[in-house]
Amino acid sequence: MDILVRRTYRGQRYTIGHLYVNGVYFCDTLEDPDRGLKDDMSEYEIMKKKVKGDTCIPYGTYIVTLDVVSPKYSNTARYKYAAIAKGKMPRLLNVKGFEGVLIHAGTTQRDTMGCLLVGYNRVKGQVVNSQATWQKLYRKMTEAKENNEPIMITYTK
Repeated sequence: MDILVRRTYRGQRYTIGHLYVNGVYFCDTLEDPDRGLKDDMSEYEIMKKKVKGDTCIPYGTYIVTLDVVSPKYSNTARYKYAAIAKGKMPRLLNVKGFEGVLIHAGTTQRDTMGCLLVGYNRVKGQVVNSQATWQKLYRKMTEAKENNEPIMITYTK
């Protein structure tokens, strides 16, 4: 499964993008501010520019796993039960200078904490219908995993 996040608006407080699954538009995204980080930068360069909990994921391609239980979300009913994830959130692996980068639901930039929020950008600086959008994306990812497809996510301008 190939996920592409094309960042379309880079503001001082947040970043908006479009998410595509296997080349087809799926939803919009909300992230923290884009500080120009790229996966080919050294970890030192990334850490010089990164603001903890307030920086979007570096441009590049990453593996997504569904095999890690998130300490933060494992006891949250909306993810554990309603979203059938049982605490296992989509997590990006090997993101230099970042730990625990997830794809999850939320509404505003305050909800991101360096992660990717999914939904529809119908309100300036926000995504709406995030929980339902996240559940649909999670089901697609689960199906890919069951079919032994690697799940990859790429961030571009």
